[in-house]
Amino acid sequence: MNLKKNIPILDWLPNYKKSFLKGDVIAGITVAIILIPQGIAYALIAGLPPIYGLYTALLPQIIYAVFGTARQVAIGPVAMDSLIVATGVSTLALAGSESYVAIAILLALVVGVIQFLMGVLRLGFIVNFLSKPVITGFTSGVALIIGLNQLSNLLGASFIKSDQIHILLKDVFYKLPLINLNTTYIGLVACAIIIILKKINPKIPNALIVVALGILILKWFNEKLIDVAIVKDIPSGLPSFSMPELDIGQIKELMPIAITLVLVGYLETISIGKTLEAKQDEYRIDANQELIALGLGNIFGSLFKSYPATSSFSRSAINEDAGANTGMAAIISAVLVVITLLFLTPIFYYLPKTVLAAIIIVSIVKLVNIKEAKFLWKANNLDFWLLIATFFSTLFLGVEYGILTGVGLSLIVLIFRTSRPYVTELGKVPNSNFYRNVNRFDEVIVEEDILVFRFDAQLFYANANYFRDQLDEMVSKRKHHLKLIVLDAESINRLDSTGVEMLKERIKYYHKRDIQFYLAGVKGPVRDAMFRAGVLEIIDINHFFMRANGAVTYYKTGDNEHQKKYAQYIHQVYE
Repeated sequence: MNLKKNIPILDWLPNYKKSFLKGDVIAGITVAIILIPQGIAYALIAGLPPIYGLYTALLPQIIYAVFGTARQVAIGPVAMDSLIVATGVSTLALAGSESYVAIAILLALVVGVIQFLMGVLRLGFIVNFLSKPVITGFTSGVALIIGLNQLSNLLGASFIKSDQIHILLKDVFYKLPLINLNTTYIGLVACAIIIILKKINPKIPNALIVVALGILILKWFNEKLIDVAIVKDIPSGLPSFSMPELDIGQIKELMPIAITLVLVGYLETISIGKTLEAKQDEYRIDANQELIALGLGNIFGSLFKSYPATSSFSRSAINEDAGANTGMAAIISAVLVVITLLFLTPIFYYLPKTVLAAIIIVSIVKLVNIKEAKFLWKANNLDFWLLIATFFSTLFLGVEYGILTGVGLSLIVLIFRTSRPYVTELGKVPNSNFYRNVNRFDEVIVEEDILVFRFDAQLFYANANYFRDQLDEMVSKRKHHLKLIVLDAESINRLDSTGVEMLKERIKYYHKRDIQFYLAGVKGPVRDAMFRAGVLEIIDINHFFMRANGAVTYYKTGDNEHQKKYAQYIHQVYE
């Protein structure tokens, strides 16, 4: 067992340099300054008391620092996952109630166990079925849902909580006259300050500044702003150990939302980690180890009252930008959260909820990726519509069905693309031995009695009929002149039983019509599959060629020294 691979802190901690400390301390403090108000705000999104945001900011990031491979990734509560938690748990209990809190903590345990098992079983590849257009569409949709759900706190009106945009907009439209003006003014001013400070310098701790200003204003003018909702009492002290209550019925009900959180959380972590990895050469991301680290963080976090945690886009970028070199920055950040929990929670008593809403709304606006949609419209129409379908299904059907729609559509597109790969006829480049695509090279020579074609994919059950239909169509255009078919198989990297049986059937079919069938550029593993399936019973070993040009030359002259040597080599290999 490789301990350094399974526990990455054992790799970087013994080699820790003094020069790393300054960057890690600055980054740890900077992230904590942002994380503390964000944690309180995101707990409200999740429908939980504010203290649970700080609990979630504590143990998961320490565990990740020990087991994670991305040294600058910041773990803790995030807006998107908080909304998904609210969506799933609100169907089982009343937001803010004891049972609601218990179910949210149980959800963290379920998510952690799934992530851990996926990592141990090396199942990280599953996330590849979520394409970038799906991720972009889902993220953009969720961002809008998060923002609209915060209008209640921003404007001081009791709007309905939902993950379906038409329900939210309808309620906002009817209740807009009921907004609290004092709350609205404070919230909008907080939004403006955050935006202005970001434009001046992104490194300015804008969240901390508006939190401090909000607390001071409400403390000094409390009597005049008595109608502005504030956080009030946040309990002091560290979370105590307690085992989540294991209710099989609840676990079954939580499973769809848990799987959604696993996929989304893992995607966020990997995408952030890979982005940061590209900026340095000190370490490499291990996708399965990331799942283990996230899983352990959520498992142990649930034992100390944490709801599901994952990586944060904004805090990870700030962490790296502030000079973080290792997971020590996360440990320092966690220490500051501990200090806050022990001594500083009374400070947040007068914190206006509208300020927290402002922090959330401004931070999630950048998740609505219009730029990517414009790019896909020009670059790839199918991917554009995949993004749009995921985006609108997330908005109108809800977060859970949005991700399921995205996954389903990704699989459909994958099947469509693999079942209808690119097939083209090839022609000979004049004065050369090369054959190229007739649709791209006008000057290539095409002979009436010879068909050379290329199939750009694995040949298997999903596209075997498509292969046959395309071949027959190309043959039909030659009418009765065709005497030779050459399959350039260089792009075929796999062949299953359905594919090989179809190929054998076509070879027999054309042999009956006095048309020769040669194969060129067949890879070793594909050739193995052909020979095991009995292709040599219907085609001579001398009709396997290294290149299409060799096949055509052999057909025309009946004598090719290079071909004889190649056929002898194949015969020796399979003798």
